[in-house]
Amino acid sequence: LRPIQGPDWGYRWRARLSVRHVAKKGVVLVGFHERQSRYIADMRTCPILPPHIDALLLPLRDLIASLQARDTCPQIELACGDHTIALVLRHLEPLAQSDIDKLHDFAAQHPRVQWWLQPKGPNTAHCISPDTALLSYSLPEFGITMPFRPTDFTQVNPHINRVLVERALQWLDAQKHERIIDWFCGLGNFSLPAARLGAQVLGVEGNPAMVARAQANAEANGLATRCHFLAANLFALSADDWSRFGEAAQWLIDPPRAGAAALLAMLAAQSTHRRPRRIVYVSCDPATLARDAATLTACGYVYRTGGMMNVFAHTAHMESLAVFEQPGSFAAGRLGV
Repeated sequence: LRPIQGPDWGYRWRARLSVRHVAKKGVVLVGFHERQSRYIADMRTCPILPPHIDALLLPLRDLIASLQARDTCPQIELACGDHTIALVLRHLEPLAQSDIDKLHDFAAQHPRVQWWLQPKGPNTAHCISPDTALLSYSLPEFGITMPFRPTDFTQVNPHINRVLVERALQWLDAQKHERIIDWFCGLGNFSLPAARLGAQVLGVEGNPAMVARAQANAEANGLATRCHFLAANLFALSADDWSRFGEAAQWLIDPPRAGAAALLAMLAAQSTHRRPRRIVYVSCDPATLARDAATLTACGYVYRTGGMMNVFAHTAHMESLAVFEQPGSFAAGRLGV
């Protein structure tokens, strides 16, 4: 299929910016690490960030330089929603009230900015801004609004994500009341649109907190009766775990770079009639996709179609999608191929 291509610039709606106070030079650096280095690049502009985020880089340097805690704030994680910019300040020591006041002043001067503080791990992040506007992204074609925390996993490139969800759902061609399992489901990025089309969806995710938020998102979008979410370690499965999830007509798999070896080993241990007729696989690593494709073809699946996604323009990273089907279930017209 033709590659999915989004904007070349201003596409990165998530970023983890390192912070360093260089006392000898009297400057604060806020930016990405240099390639294969522990040094932080002297970034004054970054065109892969949205323009309204790029414009914050130098003001953020000035802000951190003014804080008492400038030597104990190693990171700012940013997450953009459709209407809100969340800035998560990682701090190693409690902040003085004067520093917190400066954060509030910065937010007041830059509309849409919302400050979060993270004293320890990601689960300790909490919003301190009086403006608690919902951080969310939308999937307009499916009438879905997806609230999320800034430390949750969401797609970096929202433009391609919308096309990706549309393409994946086209390939699944979910029929009303058909059962689908969405593996590595996260917040329900694919689960909720599939349910909107009438399918009964089970989303499975390793992080219990994400499972709870996915269920809350289903309720917020009026899909609680069609979506159910379950926490499970998808890297430690056996054939005996099959009964926990049940059979489904189709699967969607969207794993991290490690791929889905344990999941597909569980699949391989089942008889053919118990396996899904179609599997849509979203991959962020060609090597693990190739490995998992070998498992699927050994199980009798046939590679039907696929394509690439240029999610991270100006980098060597490439994501891909692939569709596998059991022989006899081919439906070329319905797949649009």
